[in-house]
Amino acid sequence: MTSPIRRLLVGRTFAALASALIPTTLTLAVVGTGSAGDLGIVLASELLPMLLLLPVAGVAADRFPARRVVLAADLVRAAAQAATGLLLLAGPVHIGALAALAAVTGAGVAFGNPSARTLVAAVVPAPDRLKVNARLGVAGGLAQIAGPAAAGAMMLALGAGWSSLLTAALFAGSALTLGGLRTAPAPGGRIRAGFGAELREGWAEARRHPWFLANVLAHGVWHLAAGLLLTLGPLIAVESLGGATSWVVIAQVGTAGLLAGVWAAGRLPIRRPLHGVAVGAAAQALPLAAFALRLPVGVTAAAYFAAMFGLGVLSPLWETEMQRRIPLEALGRVGSFDTLISFAARPLGLAVAAPLAAATGTAAPLLVAAVLSAAANLGVLLLPDVRRQAKREPVPVLQ
Repeated sequence: MTSPIRRLLVGRTFAALASALIPTTLTLAVVGTGSAGDLGIVLASELLPMLLLLPVAGVAADRFPARRVVLAADLVRAAAQAATGLLLLAGPVHIGALAALAAVTGAGVAFGNPSARTLVAAVVPAPDRLKVNARLGVAGGLAQIAGPAAAGAMMLALGAGWSSLLTAALFAGSALTLGGLRTAPAPGGRIRAGFGAELREGWAEARRHPWFLANVLAHGVWHLAAGLLLTLGPLIAVESLGGATSWVVIAQVGTAGLLAGVWAAGRLPIRRPLHGVAVGAAAQALPLAAFALRLPVGVTAAAYFAAMFGLGVLSPLWETEMQRRIPLEALGRVGSFDTLISFAARPLGLAVAAPLAAATGTAAPLLVAAVLSAAANLGVLLLPDVRRQAKREPVPVLQ
């Protein structure tokens, strides 16, 4: 493994762990002294800038060197989290100030996400991308486990402020690690248009790839279904499957499935990656149906393991196919549409789950979501360009 790839893995691991610390830190800090409404304000303040700025961030990812955009995004997040830590250490929680800093963090996430994908494509030779994306997926999965635990432990031992300062240090470490990466040169000779024109060019490039648009819409259905599952699943587990312990067991089994899937993604003999993406996403239907039918805990846990294993396989395959099939100079803008759908659909599922359950019961929304998720993702396999293998790219020369 070359030195730039090692730096990429280390830097992205720092950023993943930092990102995983934030939700638990904010939740414990705000709920401990505020209310559920205050927590909603703070979390929404982070989400809204992500959604609004992603199209702008996609243009930036294609217009400027990816390592510089990632550097700036990490430094902004580090500064916002350092300020959050100092604010929490100074005294009572000020919801307005926390919300403002959360908005700055959300802006950093918006700019960091498309550029991170472009950075992988610029640093890693095409034949190695699946392996690197799988390792990044393992790091991200482990961060999702370690982050909440670390934030909770620091909250109990030292206070939420120190957790935010640790988050700032991790983002700073990511910036220092990734900011100096050598990347492949950008295609030369291109005359840059204005922001609106470049955004339209990005959308035109996305429309050139029916496989991409179909998958993005199908993934939106998947994320919407996941929001329903994460809201209604714990309620069903508590009411019908033996209590809170059963949900904890099911969730932990799912986490194991995610890590196993990410680990296996680079090792399974998958000749047509987009087929693997479709099947992996469609597996979401299994736990949706299991919870809806109140199947025994063991069966439901196995279904959730299968779904999360599919997600683990899906993520590296999808990232690699995007990096392979979409031109590097448009990857940031095209990828931002994918991220925008993902960021928007899951909160929508979380928001509508309770009203739907109150109106129809918990079974009907989950069963409908299971059918739609399976149909949308497996339906992608009908497209000719999903069955087509992408051409291999030349290995970029680093500079």
